[in-house]
Amino acid sequence: MALIKIGVFGAWRGNSYIGLMLDEPEIEIVAICDKNIDELCGDERLEKIAKFTDFDEFVAFGKENGMNAVFLANYFHQHAPFAIKAMNGGLDVFSECTAASTLKECVELVETVEQTGRKYMLCENYPFTNEMLKMEEITREGALGSLLYAEGEYNHSGNNEELRRLTPGKYHWRAWMPRTYYLTHSLGPVMYITKTEVRYVSARAAHSDLLYEIREWRHNYDGAAHMLCEMTNGMTARFTGCTAMASDYGRYRVCGDISGVEAGGYIPGGKVRQFWHEHTKPAGRKKNTALYKPVLKDDKKAKNSGHGGGDYRVVQNIKEYLLEGKKPFFDVYRAVNMSATAILAWRSCLNHGENFLVPDFRSREERNAVRDDDLTPFPDEKGRGATLPAAVPFEK
Repeated sequence: MALIKIGVFGAWRGNSYIGLMLDEPEIEIVAICDKNIDELCGDERLEKIAKFTDFDEFVAFGKENGMNAVFLANYFHQHAPFAIKAMNGGLDVFSECTAASTLKECVELVETVEQTGRKYMLCENYPFTNEMLKMEEITREGALGSLLYAEGEYNHSGNNEELRRLTPGKYHWRAWMPRTYYLTHSLGPVMYITKTEVRYVSARAAHSDLLYEIREWRHNYDGAAHMLCEMTNGMTARFTGCTAMASDYGRYRVCGDISGVEAGGYIPGGKVRQFWHEHTKPAGRKKNTALYKPVLKDDKKAKNSGHGGGDYRVVQNIKEYLLEGKKPFFDVYRAVNMSATAILAWRSCLNHGENFLVPDFRSREERNAVRDDDLTPFPDEKGRGATLPAAVPFEK
């Protein structure tokens, strides 16, 4: 009998995890919910799984049938309300995307976890690629010395046909998401590698003529946003949101006063490069650089999953959390730290790089300062409710 009984909310993105969960004997998928559930396709093992279009009905059925957790893979900006509803209903929550889209939701999410005692984990997958895990190992062993600087860059562009396909509706979130908001793939790995969080953020966004041409249905026509941050350990770091820059798919770097490590960009595929100054390289080393090809024990199982093995390892983290009580790195506090950084970075873009303090949501005093802050660039399904622009104001 499965020890974990889980429901999946959001079948489009959730499909990447459904197959992985079905391969785990400890996990049973009790039910799946999606407003377009009839479009769900894929594994024939789904035929006997209950399917719903209504979240409340999905949860009620799940609880009647022993469901103890929900995997949220719904729309990007709507995770917090459903996470809160699920936890108040006695379920643990695994959130696949950004934790919250307003500072008010950040507060509400943290306090729901504290009040209910339910387990919560952000399922950010990029930190768990082979390259990021190798960078984390080198950093954890102290080989870099004092950490001074880090950067994470995530690039994901597309042609108009692809952008149309990913924007099914006038008020779909992808048409209104500012460039800073989708930063989990750039910030998440650096947080994990360095074991730090963001304390201050200043940001700028850059206009794209190509995206401006399709502004009638893609209102977020900035091509890139860059965030300069002070981290909780005192180092500085630079991150992007999800950018449309003509550049390599992504790159990551962490630098200390003894050594530095990097992956992506011009580094050969799947490898990690380490660099030393001539005066800091270890005794006996002839070169001041080294290339590593990380190979992990679970590579055979992980290599066929999405995001460089990250999706598989997220499922393993879920199992470890629920079955062994092993607390995840991306708990609710680190999850909302990323969300708040994205939210405040966008305000910085709108205010020419103004510096913002990112609240420590472990502190009730700092929570109270933003408790009622519900500014958002996202309209509802009827086009109402947005209180911030989706791009830096621009006139041709």
